[in-house]
Formats: sequence, C-alpha cells, structure tokens
Amino acid sequence: MGVTACYCRVSTDDQNLDRQIERTAEYATDRLGADLADIRRYQDKSTGTDVDRSGYQEMMADAEASELRAVVVLSVSRICRSIADLQRTAERLEGAGVELHIISEGLTLRPEEDDPYQTALFQLLGVFAELEANMAQQRTKEGLAARMDQAEYHHGPAPLGFEKDDGRLVEADDYHNVVATIEMVQKGELSKRKAAQRLGSSRATINRAVDRTDLYGL
Repeated sequence: MGVTACYCRVSTDDQNLDRQIERTAEYATDRLGADLADIRRYQDKSTGTDVDRSGYQEMMADAEASELRAVVVLSVSRICRSIADLQRTAERLEGAGVELHIISEGLTLRPEEDDPYQTALFQLLGVFAELEANMAQQRTKEGLAARMDQAEYHHGPAPLGFEKDDGRLVEADDYHNVVATIEMVQKGELSKRKAAQRLGSSRATINRAVDRTDLYGL
C-alpha cells in the first residue's frame, strides 16, 4: 500500500501539535485505509513561514524518492503560507506521483487522475499564484511611492527590509524574510520580541514596520 505521510506544523514554540497529529492520523487510517505502521509523521515547530523547513523538506525528498503514496495535512495554512507555495507543493507531489489530502478544506489532489475538477483546480492555482504575486508587487510599489514623498525617507534611515540607492528606496537582500516575519506578527503567530530577535532588530523597529504594511504588500 505504501507509506502515508502526515505533516504537522505550528508557527511558534508555544503552540501544540497534538491536535494536528491526531486528526491527520485519524484521516489516514479511516479515509485512506492506512495501517498505523505505514504512517510516517513529519513535523515542524519553528518560526519559519515559508516551505523551507526541515520536516517539510525531508517529506518532499522522501516523496520524490518514491517512498510515499500520500501526504495528509490538517489545513492549507499548515503546509504553505500562500497560493504560490501551495501550487509549488502540489506540483512537486503530482510529479512524484503522490496524493495530497488537505482535511479542513476537503481538498484532494490525485496525480494522473482524469478529473476535470482537479485539472481546473491546478489551473486556478497557477492563475491565483500569479495574481497574488502581482497584487503584492503593486501594493509594495504604491507604498514606496507614497512614502518617498515624506521627508523622513529622504533624510532618515531606510525602513526595515529596504536600503537606499541614490535617494530611492529599494528592496534589501533580507526583504522577503522581513515580509514573512511582519506577516507572522500581524497574524499573532510571532511576538514582536521574537520578531526583533529573528531580524536582529529592535521592538521599536518592528512596531514601525507593522504600521507600514503597505511597504511590504501586506
């Protein structure tokens, strides 16, 4: 029958994995007919917000090594932070011949299944991923344009995640990490103190960044 993977993730150290572990294992046994001995659990418990996590990476490597037949997660938010992330994960699993089951949203993606609904879903994922990226990029440009008219940006330091280039604000190398961190603070998944530690900054700087979400496309 093959191995069924149950992937569980929490965003901060004070959240609990037990509910996800129980629900995904129950789904694997009751809905997919998996034996407990054939369930392999992967988990991440960190402040990472994208799919570059050790448990996730191990699971994807095992999937692409033909060790898994299905992946089960509790919700979309547990395996990705954006439609683009979901699209990339689904495409990689499809290419590996591995099913993806997302319990809360009732979403099942089966490779090589002649299902017009699934085909349309993959197409929509691509469309929304591109739209999501374009909208975020546009919000960032608008935010930068508005801020550049303010004196503090001509004379003061560049905002978190940016640097100055000939008087203009441009994205710094850590821009995307800053965006992911600020988004976690917004969602209550990360404290401002931990965000400051993660970015090597101060709580005051984090506060200013949270008040300037238009700069980050949020």
